[in-house]
Amino acid sequence: MLSFHPFGNDPAKIAGYRAFWNRSPVKRPLVGFSIKSWFPLQEFAASAAWQDCDVLTPDMVEPEAFLDDQERLLAEGEVMGDDILRGASPSQAVPWLNGMLGETLRILPGTILGVERTLPWEELADLRLDTESAWFQKYIAFIRALVRRSAGRYPVSHGTLHGPSDIAASLRGHTQNVMDLADSPEEAQRLFWRCGEIFCQITDAAWREIPLYHGGYYDAQYQLWAPGPIIRLQEDASGVLSPRLYKKYLQPVDRMVARRYANTFIHLHTNSMFLYDLFLEVAEIRAFQVNYELHSGGPDIAGMIPAFRKIQEAQRPLLVRGSFTADELRQLVDALDPRGLYIYVMIESLAQAERLKPVVGM
Repeated sequence: MLSFHPFGNDPAKIAGYRAFWNRSPVKRPLVGFSIKSWFPLQEFAASAAWQDCDVLTPDMVEPEAFLDDQERLLAEGEVMGDDILRGASPSQAVPWLNGMLGETLRILPGTILGVERTLPWEELADLRLDTESAWFQKYIAFIRALVRRSAGRYPVSHGTLHGPSDIAASLRGHTQNVMDLADSPEEAQRLFWRCGEIFCQITDAAWREIPLYHGGYYDAQYQLWAPGPIIRLQEDASGVLSPRLYKKYLQPVDRMVARRYANTFIHLHTNSMFLYDLFLEVAEIRAFQVNYELHSGGPDIAGMIPAFRKIQEAQRPLLVRGSFTADELRQLVDALDPRGLYIYVMIESLAQAERLKPVVGM
């Protein structure tokens, strides 16, 4: 008789994650399927109700109101029959760190964005993470609510946070932030370093509240378990920097952040493909996560495969997330080494998962 594991979280799946991080020989990639949408704001009744408002404030976020929907979504693991563990984090629709640093959070159709500012250098000189702020307190309260509710049945993780360059761009303005590297390079680089430190501080604060899950750490956005401390590095704003500017001003900050965590991984989009070689120079970044974004104008699978191979040739684990047709998925599997490869497939139905499983060798 097969044993039942809530949310499909069979501890035996951890062996697959260890093989991923170690790039051990395997017959096929690590594969996960999810019916979750790309727009987490709409997945929870508690956050969907915010669409009637213009601005999100901390008092509008009630962590307990998310928990039933969270477990409903996680229950897909009990019928999916894939390789991954499923867990939870504070609402992925909320740009938490932006709120903590004083941004107004504007509610737009399907998403929430911080309103960028152009703060003067004098004000930014005192930039710090205020652990007494209402947004910080709500973030920690959300983590604690998840830990209580999970009761060890599923892992809990830090939330989705914008990275150092993203935060710097939101504080100075995206256009001004690039101009600063020409006009005020010393101040701009100090801001990158300060944002990197704050990025680490909020990650560490979360993990002080979260118990390990079967001895490991977890990132809920990508359902990624890791044997050691984990951080999800993100530098979306780097897509407007030249390779020279990235290498001189931002790469040292990424190296500082990455070396603090044994299992750092970086989240990438196709708009920064021209910087992949420079990200790969940061040896402390253990793994690379890349979105397949044909729906938003990115290259097709054939256009992405050279970048994926470059990552694998550098001996880095690779996590690819996207919605795939059977032909696209077949191209991906045929072109890449299954060692250290995790394919996270966004689907619309269980029937679609069943059609795609044979393509990945399941």
